[in-house]
Amino acid sequence: MRRIRTRLPGRPLAVSVAVGAVLGLVSVPSATPSPRTTPAAAADNTATVFYYTKTRNWDRYNLHYAPDGGSWTTVPGVTMEAACTDWVKKTVTLGAAEGLRATFNDGAGTWDNNAGRNYALGTGTITVKDGVIAHSDPCGGDPDPAPEDGNRATVYYSTRTLGWTTANVHYQPAGGAWTTVPGAGMQAACAGWWKKDVELGTATSMKAAFNNGNGLWDNNKGADYTLPAGVTTVSDNTVTEDAGDPCADEAPDTRAPTAPAGVAARADGVSVVLTWEPSTDDTGVTRYQVTRTGGTRGDVVTDVGSTVFSDTNLEERTTYTYTVRAVDAAGNVSAASAAATATTGTKPPAPAAGKPLGTDPRKDPIYFVLTARFNDGDGSNNRGGSQHEKSGNAAGDDPMFRGDFKGLINKLDYIKGLGFPAVWITPVVLNRSDYDYHGYHGWDFYRVDPRLESAGASYQDLINAAHAKGMKIYQDVVYNHSSRWGAKGLFTPTVHGLRDSQWSWYYDEKQPGFEYDGLTVDPRSGKSYYNGDLWSTAEPTGNTCVNWGKPTGAKSPEGYTLYNCQWPSPTSGMFPKALYHTCWIGNWEGEDSRSCWLHEDLADFNTENAQVQNHLIGAYNKYIDMGVDGFRVDTAVHIPRTTWNRRFLPAIQDRVTQRHGAEAARNFFVFGEVASFVNDKWNRGSVNHSAQFFTWKERKEYSADDEKAALEMYEYEQQQGTGNQPTSTNAFLEGNAYHAPDRGRFSGMNVIDMRMHMNFGDASNAFHNGKDSDDSYHDATYNVVYVDSHDYGPNKSSERYTGGTDAWAENMSLMWTFRGIPTLYYGSEIEFQKGRKIDCGPSCPLATTGRAYYGDHVAGEVTSSDFSKVDSATGAVATTLAQPLVKHVQRLNQIRRAIPALQMGQYSTEGISGDMAFKRRYTSGGTDSFALVTVSGGATFTGVPNGTYTDAVTGDVRTVSNGTLSVAAPGKGNLRVYVLNGTGRIGTAGPYLK
Repeated sequence: MRRIRTRLPGRPLAVSVAVGAVLGLVSVPSATPSPRTTPAAAADNTATVFYYTKTRNWDRYNLHYAPDGGSWTTVPGVTMEAACTDWVKKTVTLGAAEGLRATFNDGAGTWDNNAGRNYALGTGTITVKDGVIAHSDPCGGDPDPAPEDGNRATVYYSTRTLGWTTANVHYQPAGGAWTTVPGAGMQAACAGWWKKDVELGTATSMKAAFNNGNGLWDNNKGADYTLPAGVTTVSDNTVTEDAGDPCADEAPDTRAPTAPAGVAARADGVSVVLTWEPSTDDTGVTRYQVTRTGGTRGDVVTDVGSTVFSDTNLEERTTYTYTVRAVDAAGNVSAASAAATATTGTKPPAPAAGKPLGTDPRKDPIYFVLTARFNDGDGSNNRGGSQHEKSGNAAGDDPMFRGDFKGLINKLDYIKGLGFPAVWITPVVLNRSDYDYHGYHGWDFYRVDPRLESAGASYQDLINAAHAKGMKIYQDVVYNHSSRWGAKGLFTPTVHGLRDSQWSWYYDEKQPGFEYDGLTVDPRSGKSYYNGDLWSTAEPTGNTCVNWGKPTGAKSPEGYTLYNCQWPSPTSGMFPKALYHTCWIGNWEGEDSRSCWLHEDLADFNTENAQVQNHLIGAYNKYIDMGVDGFRVDTAVHIPRTTWNRRFLPAIQDRVTQRHGAEAARNFFVFGEVASFVNDKWNRGSVNHSAQFFTWKERKEYSADDEKAALEMYEYEQQQGTGNQPTSTNAFLEGNAYHAPDRGRFSGMNVIDMRMHMNFGDASNAFHNGKDSDDSYHDATYNVVYVDSHDYGPNKSSERYTGGTDAWAENMSLMWTFRGIPTLYYGSEIEFQKGRKIDCGPSCPLATTGRAYYGDHVAGEVTSSDFSKVDSATGAVATTLAQPLVKHVQRLNQIRRAIPALQMGQYSTEGISGDMAFKRRYTSGGTDSFALVTVSGGATFTGVPNGTYTDAVTGDVRTVSNGTLSVAAPGKGNLRVYVLNGTGRIGTAGPYLK
C-alpha cells in the first residue's frame, strides 16, 4: 500500500523439525519419525476420543461417528464415559480405517458438529476441546500419584503467550527411552499453566520438549530442555529449578463473563452472519459459544473466536434463532444473550472450498496483479465510482473497477505460460471509498467485493481454477486499517451530511432496505456508491464529534461550505478510541507510526484491542478456509511486532492447521510489507521500523496487556539498537556445505526485500545491498524480491521502472538465481507503462498511470499445458508472448524450476571473484543440488568440489579437478549456471540467455 504523507481535509531434537510455526515453535514434519518415537503397529486401529465438558454442561454426552469409508452409528451414537474432571471419553474400534468423522450431542437434540463440517479425527488419543482438535490424554493419569521408589520431576509449563488449548510433555529420562509422540498429556493447573508429574526411577534428570498435540512444538530452539528432579517451571524458554507452584497464590477464577449484548443476525441465501458486542470479564474472554435452534437438524453449538460468526449451509427458507454465551480462560460460561432470529432464502450454486497446495513457497516465483486492472471477463460488474468523471476515466471508457476474477481465470494460462506458479492478487474484501479499485480501503472484511465476482467466477472459483493448474493464490490482506468509513460489523461512523444545493451530489437520501455493496445500483439515484446509510443532519445519540454540523469556516476546492463532522478523520472525534487510533503520524520512524493514521482514507485500527483482533482474525479465517495459499500483509510495519507475534500470526497458523493440516500450515506463506525507503541496513537506525525485525520472535516477556507490551517492546528494542539484534546463518553456506536452518526463532512472517527493491536501479547495487543485510533476517531465502510494484519503482521512484530492456533482463537474471523469491509486477514482462507515474489518485486517468488496464495486451486465446510452455496463442496475446523479456522470463523460470539450489539453496561468495557471482546449494533427503552462478560478468570460483559441471544456459561441460572453475563474462542480462552433475542445457537460447 502506497504511503501518502500529505492528507486532504544444532543439538539433537526430541523430534525431527521443519519450518518454524510461531513464537519459536516448530512443527513435526510428515516424514517418518525417528525409531525412538514410532508407535508399534496394531492389528486394528482404535481411537480414544476425549471431549471437553466444562463449557457444555450437558446432562449426557454421545459420540456419533463413522470410520473413514464406513457407516455412521445410529443417532445419537454411543454414550461417552467420565474420564476426569471436565472430560468424557470413548474408545472405538476402527478396523482398517485410519480415522473417523464425528459429532457430539446431548441425546436431546443439541449437537456440536463443528459448525456443520463434522470433526475429522485420526487414530490414537484425540481431544476435542471447544472446537479444537489435538492429540494427547488430557487426564494423563492420576495428577498426584502415590510416590514410587525413585525420583520424580514435577513440571509446570506456561502457555500464556502461546494460545495453546492443551499441552503435552514429550520426554526421555536420562539413560532411558523417549515417550511416543506427542508424549504425555499435561493437566491444567491454573490459567495458562499446565502440570505433569514424571517418575524418573534412578535418573536425576530428563530431556523434554512440549507440544500442543496439533503439530506445534517448543523444543528450546532445537536443543530440547534439560529438566532435573524436583519442581521446575518452564515459561517462554526459561527454566526455573527448585521452583514454587506458580498457581499457589492464584485464586481460582469463578466469575463468569457478562452476557454478550447487541446480537444481530442477517441472512444471505442459506447463510446467516451473526454479530455481537464483546463481553467483559475480569481475566479476559477467550471465545464465544453460539447455540442455533431451528430447522430439521436439531440444535447446534459452535465455538467462535471472534464477535462475528458465519453460519453456512443451512436449510432454505427456514427461520433460525441464535443465542451467544461468553467463555473465559477458566472455562466460566456467561448467561445466554438475548435471542436473534433470521430467515434464510434459497441456496445459490457454490463451488466447493479449496485446499492450499502446501508446497515450499521458495519454489514458486510470483506474478503480482491488481485484479481490477488486469483483465476484464465480465463487463456487468464494471464500476466507475464517484470519481469516474473527475478522474478522466469516463472519457476513455475505463472504469476503475474493470478487471475481475473471471478475467483473471481466463488468463491463468497466460501467467502459467510465463512460468509463474503463484499469483499475488490485491485485497478482495468489499471496499468503500471514492477510489477503491486497488482494494486497500476495506469496509466489509467478511465479504468478497461483488465488483470482482461473476456467476461461475467467484473468488472460490478463482482459487479452485488456479489450484487445478498447479498455481497458488496469495491474497493481499490488511490488518492495519479500514476505509475512512470504518469497518462493517465493528464500527461505522455517522457523518454530518447536509443535502443542500452544494452537497446534494454527494450525500444520498436514505433508501430503506438498500445496502451498499459497491455493485448494486440504487434505482432512485442510479449510483452504486451510495452513502445514505452513513449521513445524518440530526446529531446522533452518543455522538462524540465536536461541533456537530457547524460550519468550519473553510471552503472545499469547489468553494462549498465545509461543516464539522462531515469527513471522518482521526481528530474528528468520530471514532471510538478503543477501536481506532485518533491521531496523525508525525514521525514515520517513531512509535506513533503504529498508533496513528497514514492517510485520511485509511482509518487506523487499534490492533491491540481484543475486539479488533477478533474481528480481523474472524474475517481472514474465512479466506484461509477457502484454500488460499498465503497472505501478503499490507502496512505490516504499522502494527507492533508483539501484536503480530502474539495474536495474528499464531491465529493464521492455528486456522490453517485446523482446516488443512500441519503440512499446509508449514508452507502457508505470509510475507509482510515493511516499507523502509532508505539504502541502510536498518531504517534510519530504528530497528522497530526495519523489515528484518519482523521476521523474529520476541526475545523477552512483556506485559500481558497488548498495548503496554507494544510500548515496552518498542523502548527495549530501540535501546538495544542495531548492534544488538539477533543474527542468523540460515541463508548462508558453511564453506560448500548446506546446513539445516534453525527455525526456532522465526516469528511466522517473512518480508518483502525493501533494500534490494530500493537499489534495483542497478542490479549490482541490489545484489551487494541485499547481501549486506542477509545476516539480520531470520532466513533471507524467503525474502520476496521485486524491482517495482503498484507503489514505487527503485530508489522510491514514483514511476514504473524505465532502466531499459537490457537492465530489466539483468535484474531478472539476478532475481531468478540469487536467494529469495522473484516477483514480477503485471506487465513488466513487456515493460508496460515504463516511465509512467504509478499512481496519481483521481487527478488523472488510470490509463496514463502504472496501474493502467492490461487486458488489451492479453486479448485473444492462449493455452499452456505446463509452466513456461505455451501450446497455442492467437490475437494480441500472441504478440505479447513474443516480446524479448517474455522469452527471457520463461527460460529463467524453466532453469530455476529445474535446479533446487536456485529455489531453496543457501549461498556464499567465499572464494569467488566477480561482481554478481555466488554459489548455492540445497541438500535434503536424496536431493543434493550445487550451482555456481555469475550474472553478466565473468567470475572465478575457487575451493569448490571437484567433479563435472554443466552450464544450464549453454550446456557447456567443465571438469573440475583442482577446485577452481573460471567463467568468461556472458554479457549484460545473460548468466552462467554451472551445476555439479547437471543434466545439461535447460530450455532453448533466447534474446539474453544464450
